[in-house]
Amino acid sequence: MDTLFIEGLRIPALIGVHARERLAPQTLVLDVRIRFETRVAALSDSLIDALDYEAVAQRLADFVTQTEYVLVETLAEACAELILNEFGAHGVRLKVSKPEALPNATAVGVEIERGSFGE
Repeated sequence: MDTLFIEGLRIPALIGVHARERLAPQTLVLDVRIRFETRVAALSDSLIDALDYEAVAQRLADFVTQTEYVLVETLAEACAELILNEFGAHGVRLKVSKPEALPNATAVGVEIERGSFGE
């Protein structure tokens, strides 16, 4: 099984526990690794046989911008399920970072794995 990836996908979202976080969207950064068989696409050289990473990125952006979750854990879980269910992925590893959450840290967040992600 192969791994496709999207790194540093920046998406605005209304998310957070604290009142100040509920006033306006903040930027989230998603790093996504998707388990998907790429041999057929490699042989055909056709997007129809591939996992369209642009479609994945757009779907995640559309979804995340419409949510108002409190916890980043909840958002990560929902995004992982979306990728597994809508794109036929065998597994997903997803890191969701909040770079603006703490003034003295580069970022905080969560990283999860769902489905089959055996190396």
